[in-house]
Amino acid sequence: MDIESLKTAGPSAAEIMFAARKLGDGNFQTDLSVPSMHCAVCMSTIETGLASLENVVSARVNLSTKRVAVKWKGPDAPPMIQKLDSLGYPTHLTDDFVSGKDKALSELLLAVAISGFATGNIMLLSVSVWSGAEGATRDLFHWVSALIAIPVIVFAGRIYFRSAWNALRHGRMNMDVPIAIGVSLAYSTSLYETITHGEYAYFDASVSLLFFLLIGRTLDHVMRDRARAAVSGLVRLSPRGAVHITADGSREYLPIAQVEPGMELVISAGERIPVNATVVDGVSELDCSLATGESAARIISPGAKILAGTHNLSGPLTIRATAAAKDSFLAEMVGLMEAAEHGRGTYRRLADRASAMYSPVVHVTALATFVGWMIATGDWHHAITVATAVLIITCPCALGLAVPIVQVVAARRLFENGIMMKDGGALERLAEIDTIVFDKTGTLTTGSPILQAVSDGDDDALGVAVTLARSSRHPFSRAISKAHPHISDAVRLEAVKEYSGLGIEGRAGGHLWRLGRASWATVPLLPNCATVGTVLSKDGMMVASFDFIDVLRKDAGEAVDHLRRGGIRMEILSGDKKSAVAKVASQLSVRAFSADVLPIDKVKRLHHLSATGSQALMVGDGINDAPAMMAAHVSMAPASAADIGRSAADFIFLRDSLNAVPLSLKVARQAERLVKQNFTLAIGYNLVAVPLAIMGHVTPLIAAIAMSGSSLLVIGNAMRLTAGEGCMRRLVRSVQRRRKLVEA
Repeated sequence: MDIESLKTAGPSAAEIMFAARKLGDGNFQTDLSVPSMHCAVCMSTIETGLASLENVVSARVNLSTKRVAVKWKGPDAPPMIQKLDSLGYPTHLTDDFVSGKDKALSELLLAVAISGFATGNIMLLSVSVWSGAEGATRDLFHWVSALIAIPVIVFAGRIYFRSAWNALRHGRMNMDVPIAIGVSLAYSTSLYETITHGEYAYFDASVSLLFFLLIGRTLDHVMRDRARAAVSGLVRLSPRGAVHITADGSREYLPIAQVEPGMELVISAGERIPVNATVVDGVSELDCSLATGESAARIISPGAKILAGTHNLSGPLTIRATAAAKDSFLAEMVGLMEAAEHGRGTYRRLADRASAMYSPVVHVTALATFVGWMIATGDWHHAITVATAVLIITCPCALGLAVPIVQVVAARRLFENGIMMKDGGALERLAEIDTIVFDKTGTLTTGSPILQAVSDGDDDALGVAVTLARSSRHPFSRAISKAHPHISDAVRLEAVKEYSGLGIEGRAGGHLWRLGRASWATVPLLPNCATVGTVLSKDGMMVASFDFIDVLRKDAGEAVDHLRRGGIRMEILSGDKKSAVAKVASQLSVRAFSADVLPIDKVKRLHHLSATGSQALMVGDGINDAPAMMAAHVSMAPASAADIGRSAADFIFLRDSLNAVPLSLKVARQAERLVKQNFTLAIGYNLVAVPLAIMGHVTPLIAAIAMSGSSLLVIGNAMRLTAGEGCMRRLVRSVQRRRKLVEA
C-alpha cells in the first residue's frame, strides 16, 4: 500500500473500536501503523500530537516497527486518524497490514544503486575537470555530469524531497529538509554555472550526499523489518480455531477468538494447543519447548495442565479451556515481546539525534551568510554562491555516515567470524552491557544428548540395543548409534515398530526386545508410570540401562573465562531441572543460576536487572527465550535456535563456539569508540570549515571536496575496525598451540 492510497483509506471510528483491546476500567488500546515516520523528530511530533487529544492517556511510538500504541479512555475513540493526517502521517490499523513484497525496501535499494553508479561516474568526470580541462571539453563534462545526475535527483532524491515537502507543508521540520535544500542548491547552482560556461560545477556534491545517506536509511529499514518478524512469527504459532464438543455431544469448529473458559476441545496429534487448558481425556506426548526450552517431550495424562502454543505430538486429547485465547500463555508471550519492542523505541540513533539538532543550525547559518553578503556586497550571485558553499560544507553527510559506515564494517567483521548482526543499533547497546544471562540447553550446551554410560548390559545386549537404535530417529537412539558405530547388527529383528514418546521394539528368536522409557519397556501395560530412564528389556525384564548427558558447546569454558576476565557478571536462567543446571554452572564456575523458570520469570529477571542499573545481554536459543531476548538490553542466539528465537535476537552466531559472545562484545566496544571518533571528526571538521566558508574563502567546489573529504575521513576511520584482525587471528592460533603443548 503506497502513501497516497493510505491518505484516502484510513480506518473508520467503528473499525478502531472493533480492533481496540480492552484494558479494564474503561481504558482501551489501539495499535496504529505509521509507515511515513523515520526519525526522532517524527516520533516527538506524533507522540505530542496524540497526547494533546482529549481522553488520550498515552501515546508511545516504536520507531523500529513504525507503530504507535495509543491508550485512551471513554466510550468513543478519539480522532486519532484525523490528528495524524493533519500532522502529515497517513495511518492504518496494524491488523490491516498485509505482508508481501517490501516496496519501500525495493525503492531504497534501487535508489542506492542509481546514486552509487552516478556518484562513481560523476567523480571520474570531476577529476578530469580538476585536472585542467578547459573550454568546450570542460563544458561537455559538465553537461554529461548534469545528465547523469538527473535520475539521481528525480528518483533517489524524491525520497528526501517527498519527506521534506510533507514536513514543510504541515509546518514542521525534519532532518530531510536540509538534505533536500542542499541537493537542490548544489544542482541548480551547478546547472547555472554550466549554462553560463562557468569554471566549476558541483554535481558530485549533490549525488554523493544522496548516495551515502541512502545507505544509512536502507540499513535502518532492514532493521525495522527484522524487529517485526519476531512477533509475527510467534503469532503464527497460534491455531486459527479448534474443534468444540457441544453440550449435546456434537462437534463444531470455532474460531480461536470464540473459545471461552470451560469449553471442551478436541486436539488431534500434530496440532498445537490453542488455549491454556486441563487434559480431560487421552494420553500423549507434548513438546513443551515453547515454555521450558527443553527438547525432551513430556508425557501428559488426564488432569495435566497444558499451555497454549505447546505442540501435541502423538495422541488425540480432549481438553477443557481454562482461559480465553487473549489471556493464554501464547498471547502473554506476544504481549511481552510487543511491550519489549516499545521499550526499545526509547533508544535513539546517534545520527538521528545529532541531525535533529543540527538541521536548524544549518539553515540559520546558510541564511545568515546569504543576508550578510548581500548587505556587504549587494552581489546576489556571490551571496548565493557563498551560502551554497556553507550549506554544502555543513550538510550532515559525515554525520549521516558516522554510524552506518561503522555498522557496515562491523557487520562484515562479525560475518567473517560466523556472526550475523541483524540490528545495527544493537552494536551500541552491546557495547554498554555489564551482565550476560545465559540459557542452558542449546546455548551453553549443544542440545544433542550423548551416551555417557551403559549399565548392567553385556556385549550381546549392547549389540541388540544398537540394532534397535539404528531403526529410530529419536535423539537418544541416535546417541546410542553414534557412540557405537563399529558394532554390526547383532540380531535379525522382525516386526520392528516405534511408539512415539515411548521407544522402539522388535522380535528376535521368540523374544520381545524393547529400547525406550523404563516404564514402557519393562511394564508394557502401564505406559503412564513415572519414567526412570532409558533401558533395554527382554520380554519385559531390563537387561541394560543407558545414561545420557548434554555436553557443553565447544569453547564454552574459554568464552566464559574470557568474559569473566573482562569484568562481565554472568548468570544462567533455565527451564531445566535444578540438578542439570547446577552441573553446567559448576563446570563453568558460574555462581548465579536459576532452574525451573518459565518465560515470564526470565522476563521479570531481565526487568529486575534493568531496574537495578545493569545492562544485560540475553543469550538463548528457544522459543521460550524470545520474550526475555526482547526484554534484554541486547540479545544473541545460535543458528540452531528456534525460528522465533532467531527472529528475536539481535545477533546470531553460526558456529558451535561460544567465543562468538566475547568477540561480538569486543567488536561492539571498538565500534562504539569509532562512532564517537567519527562524530568528533565530523564536528571538528565543521568547526574549522564553516567559518572559512562563511568568510567567503571556500568556493562550492572546495566545499564539495571538503565535504567528500570529511566523508572519506569518516570511512577511513571506520575501516580501522578491520585493522589488526590478521594479528588477532595469529595471536589466537598461537594461544591455541601453547594450550595444546601444555595439555600434551
